[in-house]
Parts: sequence; structure tokens; C-alpha cells
Amino acid sequence: MKLLNVLILFLISALFASCTSDEKMKEQMTKILKDDPKVLTEAIEKHPAEFIEALQRAAKNAQEEMGKKREEEEKKKLEDSFDKPLVAEIRKDEAIRGNKSAPLTLVEYSDFECPFCSRGYETVVALLKKYDGKIRFIYKHLPLSFHEQAMISAKYYEAIRLQDEKKAFAFHDEVFKNQKKLKNGEAFLQATAKQVGADLAKLKKDLNSEAVQKRIADDSKEAGSFGMQGTPGFLINGIPVRGAYPPEYFVDLVDKLEKKGKLKL
Repeated sequence: MKLLNVLILFLISALFASCTSDEKMKEQMTKILKDDPKVLTEAIEKHPAEFIEALQRAAKNAQEEMGKKREEEEKKKLEDSFDKPLVAEIRKDEAIRGNKSAPLTLVEYSDFECPFCSRGYETVVALLKKYDGKIRFIYKHLPLSFHEQAMISAKYYEAIRLQDEKKAFAFHDEVFKNQKKLKNGEAFLQATAKQVGADLAKLKKDLNSEAVQKRIADDSKEAGSFGMQGTPGFLINGIPVRGAYPPEYFVDLVDKLEKKGKLKL
């Protein structure tokens, strides 16, 4: 006999098969179990396999319900973001890739060492190609503390950006293309900086400057204000995308922006 049937029969007999409301039934069952918890423990001891099966089913059902609830909440948040898009700061000296007056703006909060961010890089490349001339890309920092080379990589990028934004983006590309070489630390970063034509003497001087450190801190703070704790995180015309989603996901969001009259490409 299944555990639930055992419990139900026991409780029904304890209640003398009386007619009562669901709420009253709950109260009586609660009282019985509270007054004599052995009712439950003895049933479990006699039918351990059934109990485990029931518990597993309950856990699975709970996970499915929680998953549906989260999915519904995320859908609602996404729909709300079309009307209340998040606004990232676009600074006067921001390094912008693509058409600087483009109608489509893609902002990324990223970590050079994060493996998921390398996927994010591939997505960015695909979107820049698909919407060529209609999109601008802005790279911002969210170096995670448990990635040993994340912060120093961000500093190198910012120090190079102070020299030339094109060289900074070239550095950005090379690091993501060769992310595994980050295990070599600054030897790899220096070699890459030299490869893209950066002034190494000036880079060394600017690396730990207040301007560089403040820039990274400001980016991370902004990401946090948008609820982005992990990487990569994106804003596509203010619509948040938290995670390394494929290009198709972003294309779908762009299509929705157009249908809602929020964007004209």
C-alpha cells in the first residue's frame, strides 16, 4: 500500500469518517500529527521505499512549479523592460564600436577570464555583422573576484583605451580569441598589448592610475545596480539579458522592439 494511502486511511479512521470542510479537515489532521507525531514516523518506518518515492515526486513537482514561476516572473520582467528600459551611462570618452549614432545600442558587462564571456564575445561579433551600420557596441567591466586574471586584464584594456580606442578593441578581441593563454598572466597581456601597437611605457604608467581603477569600479557598480551579479550581462536598447545567450535571442528582442514601435532600423 502506498504511503499516502496509509496516512489517509489512518486519518480518516481517526476522524470517524465524519463530514467536514477541507479547512476543518486540515486543522484536524494538523492536530492529530502534532499530538501524536508517531502517526507519521511509524508510517515512514513501515513503508520507507514508498516514502522516498513520494518525497522524490514531491521534490520534482516542486522544482517544476518553481521553474514555471521563475519563467513567468522573467517573462513579466522582460515585458516590463520594454516600457521601462535600463539606461546605461554613455560617457563622453566612451569607446564605441560601430556607428556611434546607431539606433541600436548593445552594452556588455564582462569579465575577460569568464568562459561564458568568450561565448558572449562570439555573440557580439555576430550581432555587429548582422546589424552593420545600425548598431553600436560598448564594452564595460565586471571582473569577478574569483578570476585571477580578470582585474588585471580589465586594467590593461582601460590603459590601452586611454591611448586609442581602436587598439583597445583590438586587445579585447585578441584576449577573447586566446582566452586560455590568460593562464600565463601578464606575460600574455603584455605581448598582446605590444601586438596591437600600444605604447608599453605609457601603459605601465596608466595601469594602476586612479582613472583606470575608477572606470572599472564605476562599470561594476552600474552592473550591480541593474542586478547583474554574473557575467556576461547585456543591455540591448535597455533590455537586460543576463547570461551568454546566442545571437538569435538578441535578434528576437530586436524584432520585438521594432514591433512595439520602440526601434526603427
